[in-house]
Amino acid sequence: MKISVSGAAGRMGRRIVALSHEHPEIEVVGALEYAGSPSVGKDAGELAGIGTIGVSITDDVAKVVAACDVFVDFSTPEASLAHAKAATSAGKAIVVGTTGFSPEQKDEILDVGRSTRFLMAPNMSIGVNVLFGLADRAARALGEGYDIEIIESHHRMKKDSPSGTAMKLAEVIAQVLDRDLSSVGVYGRKGMVGERTSQEIGVMALRGGDIVGEHTVMFITNGERVELTHRAHSRDALASGAVRAALWLVSRPAGVYDMQDVLGLKAEK
Repeated sequence: MKISVSGAAGRMGRRIVALSHEHPEIEVVGALEYAGSPSVGKDAGELAGIGTIGVSITDDVAKVVAACDVFVDFSTPEASLAHAKAATSAGKAIVVGTTGFSPEQKDEILDVGRSTRFLMAPNMSIGVNVLFGLADRAARALGEGYDIEIIESHHRMKKDSPSGTAMKLAEVIAQVLDRDLSSVGVYGRKGMVGERTSQEIGVMALRGGDIVGEHTVMFITNGERVELTHRAHSRDALASGAVRAALWLVSRPAGVYDMQDVLGLKAEK
C-alpha cells in the first residue's frame, strides 16, 4: 500500500512516517506540509529520525494525492477539508485524524467523504476507542443517577480545546442518555455558577508541558464514583492506530468509517 502523509513535519506526522516506513506492507510515497513551511524540500525520513527515505516534503497537494493509495491527514480543519476534496476528486482513500472542526466544518467534510473511502476519528488510539465503548456501556448501566464529568490533559502546544477525544466521549454519553450536548455541555466553571444541574455533562481541559494525552470520565453520585481513564504514553499509540486504519480502509468500498469500524467494536454493542 502506498501512503502519503499530511502534516509530515509535525509530531504526529513524523511518527506516522516512521511507523509506515517500518511496516512491510506500506511504502511512503508522499509527504505534505503547508506552503511556506521551513520543512518543504527536506527528506521526510530525516525529519522523522529514521534516515533518508527519498521522499521530500512538498506543499503540492495534487502531487502527493496522485502518488498514493491512502492519504493520511493530521493538519488543520481548513486544510483537511481541502485535502478531502482533493482525495475525493482523485478517487483516493483518506484517513483524517485532525481535530478542532466546528460543527459546520465537520458536516462539510463528512459530506465530502461520502464520495470516497473516508475514515475520520478524533483519536486513533486503540485504547481510546475501547474507552468510547466502555463509556457507552457505563452510561447505559448507571443511567440518570450519576453526574458526569470529563477531564482531559494535553501538552501546552495543543491548539483546540476541549480535545476531540473529550468531545467524542461527551457525545457518546449524551446520546446514550438522550441529552442535547449543545444545551447541557459545560466547558469550565468560574464564579457564582449556581448548583450543578443533574443534566450537565462537564468537560474540563488542562494544558501543560509535554503531556501526550490523558482522558478521564467520571460518573459521580452520593457515596461513590466510577472513573474510566486512558493515558497515552507516547504518540505511537495514535500513530500506530492511524497506520492500522489506513491498511484497513484501502480495501473497503466507498463510505464513511471510524475507528470503531476498524476494530469491529460497533457489532459488540
